[in-house]
Amino acid sequence: MRGAVKSFGERLPKCSASSFHKRVAGRLPEELKTALEPILDTIASLTIRIRAYDRQLEDLAESLYPETRLLRQVPGVGTLTALAFMLTIEDPERFEDSRMVGAYLGFVPKKDQSGDSDPQRRISKRGDRMLRRLLVGSAQYLLGPFGEDSDLKRHGEKIAERGGTNAKKRAVVAVARKLSVLLHRLWMTGEAYEPLRNARRSQESLQGT
Repeated sequence: MRGAVKSFGERLPKCSASSFHKRVAGRLPEELKTALEPILDTIASLTIRIRAYDRQLEDLAESLYPETRLLRQVPGVGTLTALAFMLTIEDPERFEDSRMVGAYLGFVPKKDQSGDSDPQRRISKRGDRMLRRLLVGSAQYLLGPFGEDSDLKRHGEKIAERGGTNAKKRAVVAVARKLSVLLHRLWMTGEAYEPLRNARRSQESLQGT
């Protein structure tokens, strides 16, 4: 819709996806109203349905899976991601080490060992595809302009700064992998999320020496 309106020399107001149908109503060019108003009605209907599903997910999480609150402490991890993580892992105690979760979800790079070389390849992409995509989405939020300063963000930015081909993509995958480990640890321990836990420990270690 924005592209169609722009082609007529006008622009629609900036707004969130959830408020789009309200902000745009009455702002369509006369020449495009007949074509675009039905689309706007569809967007409004879908927005209402999405909100209804979101409320259902919230109710489900609160009533049957209250532990999702532990996971949702992390910015960028919503109810759907928390539920998907818990339902995919099922029993957190099945993993002796939280770092094993990254490999279980397919975030660990494949390796091609031959001769004296041991090059890293693309991630294995084993495990649940939907959960992997949700965690990648959370990682993108953490690395984006709205993500607060945290160990996860600093880790991703350090990888991205190295440059090279697909540096940003590697950073996102690396953060998603670390996020899966963090979520498992929070679930197991029930502790409060501390965004700069590793940074604080490093600082305390330096002060101690």
